Amino acid sequence: MSLQRLDGPSPTALHDLRSSRSIEQQLASQLPAHTLMQRAGRSLGQLAMALAPHAKTIWIACGPGNNGGDGLEAAIFLHQAGMNVHLTHFKGHGLLPQDAQSALQRVQASGIEFQTQSPLLAQGDLVLDCLLGIGASRAPRGELAQCVACINQSEATVLSADQPTGLDAQTGQALLDENGAPGPTIDADHTLMLVTAKPGLLMGLGRDAAGQLWLDDLTRSSAEQSVFTHHPPCSQVNPAPRPHPPRKHNSHKGSYGDVAIIGGEALAERGMGMTGAAFLAASAALHAGAGRVLISLLKAPHATSALEINPEQPEGMLRTFAALNLQELTVVCGCGGGQAVRRVLAQVLQRSQQLVLDADGLNAVAQDVNLSQLLKNRSARGLATVLTPHPLEAARLLNCTTTDIQAQRLQSAQALATQWACTVVLKGAGTVIACPGEVSRINATGNAQLATAGTGDVLAGWIGAKMAQGLSAFEAASQAVEGHGHLADQWPGPERLTASALARLAH
Repeated sequence: MSLQRLDGPSPTALHDLRSSRSIEQQLASQLPAHTLMQRAGRSLGQLAMALAPHAKTIWIACGPGNNGGDGLEAAIFLHQAGMNVHLTHFKGHGLLPQDAQSALQRVQASGIEFQTQSPLLAQGDLVLDCLLGIGASRAPRGELAQCVACINQSEATVLSADQPTGLDAQTGQALLDENGAPGPTIDADHTLMLVTAKPGLLMGLGRDAAGQLWLDDLTRSSAEQSVFTHHPPCSQVNPAPRPHPPRKHNSHKGSYGDVAIIGGEALAERGMGMTGAAFLAASAALHAGAGRVLISLLKAPHATSALEINPEQPEGMLRTFAALNLQELTVVCGCGGGQAVRRVLAQVLQRSQQLVLDADGLNAVAQDVNLSQLLKNRSARGLATVLTPHPLEAARLLNCTTTDIQAQRLQSAQALATQWACTVVLKGAGTVIACPGEVSRINATGNAQLATAGTGDVLAGWIGAKMAQGLSAFEAASQAVEGHGHLADQWPGPERLTASALARLAH
């Protein structure tokens, strides 16, 4: 495979660090000595020239391992191409790996001089970050930390080799220093992943630190690519959904499923009305194609005033909870549910044909072992379930901290999916969709515009609509998450994203 740019949703396989190292070792063993590193250097050099074709200076900052060796090979390529290379090499205290030692000897033979000071760079110049690769277990310190700070302050374009220095490419978190505190990371404009795509560059801090992602698996034949067949991925990038087939003329609203929204604690309950959350989920379900949407608001038992429909969503049909035939419905429960959702949750868990459990529904399960057991029982009864926690809700469900969740997002989502034998959507930067028996997916769409009240309710309703129309829980969640993020990526100009506007564009 040649160099390719990773843009948005594509079913790219993602490999954890153990698998990545094994693939790299097996691939290198099939090739003449030092070939793989030379290919890496050439690929980095070619991308550097494409990104900064008029650079007056290309600063290549190399560390003491094989990541630094890739940079040394890139320096040779760029020097031979006539570029002005400013090469810095931090050798460390141990012996260089064999490939990096060979690259160092080739640099010395080429006549490139090593520099001890960072250069003065301007816009249009480029920095090639080759300081620390996937073998690093500690945050950069000393001279390396100073170099990271200098690179981040530069006006030049920054290209990182394989991963931004200081980032854990498996978790998407910053590497920790000797005191257990997050260390500095390179803020790259571009990252060229080598051999394998790493999950941490799509999650957490990695989404911002890595910039635009590129991939070169460094294979040059189908025989070389066969190495990957022996190493199943730990996850994959959430793919874009296939286009919807046109609806048949001979159909009706009953052909596209019924979604019941159960949530929206009333103001009279605790003085904190949350009916808007239920209406947002209902709006999303309607716009995403559900045939009918039934809205069951969680009215306080002592309230006597009549329920009123949201005037902006007249298509939604109000129902009391007792009037819902849960066995025939796709239920979205918990959006704005508050404490009131506990009154109905046991019945929802026992009777709903399909269920999306969100927000306060998740909090109730985390606090009640009986509800937790009812949730587990759904799988044994063949009832489809999707859980949609954000990191704090996930931490409550797993009895840990949000720091624990964010440090292991992929594993946390998989743990939740295993514990309750259902599909889990762990929301956040790099939303993870996990399900027993499926390769987990990390979503590559979306941005910080989604960090506003109500967007999670929209996603829950959207997933419910997809399930009601016949998609499996895993596919419904995957498609809704991708579409939800895609809308945020395409949001027009200066207009701020709001959940109500987002819901109207669900599809």
